[in-house]
Amino acid sequence: MTKQETAEIKKLLTPKKCSITRICGCYVDGEKNKKTLFSQAFLALPEEEMFKYFEILRKALSGSIGKNLLTLDFPLASEETGGTQDFLLRLRDSRLKDDVLLEEFYDRIIDHYDFVGNYLILAVHDVYDVPGRAQDGTQMEDASEDVYEYILACICPVELSKPGLSYNPAENAFQNRIRDWVVGLPDTGFLFPAFHDRGSDIHSALYYSKDPEALQEGFVDALLGCPLPPSAGSQKETFQTLVEETLGSECEFETVKNIHEKLNEMAEEHKDEPQPLVLDKNEVKTILAGSGVSNDSMSRFDRCYEETAGESVSLYANNVRNASSFEVKTPDVVIRVNPERTDLVGTRVIDGRECLVIQLDGNVTVNGITLRPGGSAPAEEEEE
Repeated sequence: MTKQETAEIKKLLTPKKCSITRICGCYVDGEKNKKTLFSQAFLALPEEEMFKYFEILRKALSGSIGKNLLTLDFPLASEETGGTQDFLLRLRDSRLKDDVLLEEFYDRIIDHYDFVGNYLILAVHDVYDVPGRAQDGTQMEDASEDVYEYILACICPVELSKPGLSYNPAENAFQNRIRDWVVGLPDTGFLFPAFHDRGSDIHSALYYSKDPEALQEGFVDALLGCPLPPSAGSQKETFQTLVEETLGSECEFETVKNIHEKLNEMAEEHKDEPQPLVLDKNEVKTILAGSGVSNDSMSRFDRCYEETAGESVSLYANNVRNASSFEVKTPDVVIRVNPERTDLVGTRVIDGRECLVIQLDGNVTVNGITLRPGGSAPAEEEEE
């Protein structure tokens, strides 16, 4: 799913746009016991509770595509009778009113979700009358073209509120606050089916993970049956290893800087596209070749890519590049540079030693103290 498709579904999770038919949940304690179950029409909830649920549900559709939000495709076997996709389809079509299916849904999560502590399983059912679009892209609310029926589920930690003091108006005094069990924002969630091209795609689902490095592979395999891509951190490590292995002895400062600049240039050109920039094998090869890597080093690329990433693996550009800074690190020094001003940093051999040279451009401060390069005198002294 794209950012625009995810945003369109998030807009439904507001009082003005809400069409959620049902909400259900299961509270699980630290011993994996079901403490309580509930199921009811969503619009029957008190308004204050609705707003809290909207906040939770919207969070399960937040984050970066390819990092926190992953579109997962179902293998063909999962779509056969009794498969994971088949089960989710039956759950959706039941509109969350089949207690037997809900019980099985909760059991699958409890049996495979890796979490220490109490948590709440939430699920909602919705039917979205997808409005048509005019030629200029504006929505036409009275020209529905499709109906998107889906379930959105999330798993939220439930923790004791922090101890503290609170004011008791009746006693006109400050007292020890009663600690409550509070539902937090979700750690994990999924949307089924995915919303592609403004319609249902029952062959895929959107998966959310608050921590992009804790994707819960066993849980995803049991509940969704979909293979997970490498995590964002794993993709970055793969790219770094690939560059180091391919360049070998040519892995020098200027070449790595060129690769950084090339990645940022491509990302900038692609920023207005609906889909995030994904780098396949050929695109990574083009980046390296265009960054000054020699033909001798490039001759190792195919073998290195297969060994580090695998032939079929693609990498999200935003996962492998550092968009916020250009970092140079030694055992004793860390330097971070504006990624758009890498021209200020270079290397030079001084007295037979390779040194990092930084151009002092504009005001320079050290521990908050403004320096005057070249021993220049303050303005008042210069006037005298």
